[in-house]
Amino acid sequence: MAALTFTLKATPPERLDLSALVPARLTGLSAAEIAALAIGSTRSGVTLGDMFDIAGDDPTEIRITGHERLDNVGRGLTGGTIAVDGDVGIYAGRAMKAGTVTVSGSVKGPYLGTAMTGGAIRVAGDAADAVGGAVPGAMHGQAGGLIVVGGSVGDYAGDRMRRGVLVVKGYVGDAAGVRMVGGTIVARALGTRAGLGMKRGTLIGKTVADLEPTFVPTGTYDFPFLALLRRYLETEAPGTGALVPQKNPRRYRGDMAALGKGEIIVD
Repeated sequence: MAALTFTLKATPPERLDLSALVPARLTGLSAAEIAALAIGSTRSGVTLGDMFDIAGDDPTEIRITGHERLDNVGRGLTGGTIAVDGDVGIYAGRAMKAGTVTVSGSVKGPYLGTAMTGGAIRVAGDAADAVGGAVPGAMHGQAGGLIVVGGSVGDYAGDRMRRGVLVVKGYVGDAAGVRMVGGTIVARALGTRAGLGMKRGTLIGKTVADLEPTFVPTGTYDFPFLALLRRYLETEAPGTGALVPQKNPRRYRGDMAALGKGEIIVD
């Protein structure tokens, strides 16, 4: 069987909802039925066949030509792989439970990995705001799984994050880990207001800008967690283990204005 491949014919005239492009939705459908799936976001009635050349027959391995107007890529994924050659838009990997989403370009819209509970998302480039963050009105953002971003990300990464690991090889914008209740964020540098209102969870950065006054220093960190995390990252995302401090990083506990059981670890 060959990978099920979707190649863009032209620049999308509107935002496209690709939530249907997951194995659970495509298995058992004929080529004609797949081509007839509606993906438009307006009343124009755009279908997959209108916008993509479709080839292959293995719905557990999906390949897509990327564009920043492609939304909901990998939404609700429960297994298999989705590889995007290029960029994607908003809600990539939203509520995914298992499987892998790989993006060779950047994520141009917010809420990458929001509400995901398992699986892995790997982005070669940058990502926009609220990576692993909660959509308005939601109780939590990322709730499991692994997100790895090769570049930098915007503000509010990990907002209301509950579980899982978010790794950013570059820089994180302001308000990373705000209202966080669990999970781990690892980055090269954290922006201002990091951890504001967090109850539990761990933020790790080589540097952090303007640490909030409601975080209190607790000395250096010498627990085995960092060694275990470094080993995990080198297995799941080779080259990212170096982001985890090696010796005697500084530890700050907070946010003391909230529950106060979170921590920020700075190299």
